[in-house]
Parts: sequence; C-alpha cells; structure tokens
Amino acid sequence: MSIQEIQEEIIEEFAMFEDWMQRYEYMIDLGKTLPLIAPEFKTDDNIIKGCQSKVWVHAELKETQLEFTADSDAIITKGIIAILIRTFSNQHPKDILDANTDFIDQIGLKEHLSPTRANGLVSMIKQIKMYAIAFQTQLN
Repeated sequence: MSIQEIQEEIIEEFAMFEDWMQRYEYMIDLGKTLPLIAPEFKTDDNIIKGCQSKVWVHAELKETQLEFTADSDAIITKGIIAILIRTFSNQHPKDILDANTDFIDQIGLKEHLSPTRANGLVSMIKQIKMYAIAFQTQLN
C-alpha cells in the first residue's frame, strides 16, 4: 500500500468520529497497536528532540524499505507516533522523502494539539525524514 493510500485511509477513519474526544480515544487505541521499539534501542540517540514527552523512534532497512518501531511515555503521543509509523513504515526511503504530510492537517491533528505537542509532531516527522535521507544514501 502506498503512503498516499495509507494517508487516505487515516483521513477516512478520523472522519468517522464526530468530536475530538472520540478521535483522542481512537489515537490512544492506535498507540496500543504501535510496533514497539526493542529495549536496546530506547536510547538517547533515538529520542525525538523537541518533544515534551519521551518518544523513541528506531529505523531499520529491510531490503529496500524502512521499518520503524517506536514508543512513548505518554498515551496521546504514542497515538501520534503510531499514525506516523503506520504511514511511513515499510516504505522506500525515497517515497518517504517525497511524501507530503497534508493528511495531518486534513484530520485536524495539528490544530487540536497543544503547541508543545504540535512541535513534537513536527519533530517526529523531521526525524522520520532524516532516517529516510540516511538510508536513501545507503541505497544509492
């Protein structure tokens, strides 16, 4: 499934909920399905800078696709990173770099987060793209 198709799926899922309390509950549920980072990768190197809560993201190249795992010590943040992992995991680094993240605005996520969480979201996306750049150079 392409990044675009996954993003469209997420937009449709969020559209099913009438209010933001339901969407937050859904994000918490998504956080529970997050592919968890192995304990040995829960290091300072894998912490997302700019997040109020602790968020660890690890990327591994499996043939030509990046596989992400993550964890967070906050349930909403865990839901946010779960959405990003679902979108970008098992994708080619070039596709990750080329992908836009407008779907985040379309589901209204940024506007319903506190400023510090919104900054954290931007930092998470930036880190995922940085991993893609690093692994893209390995593939060339």
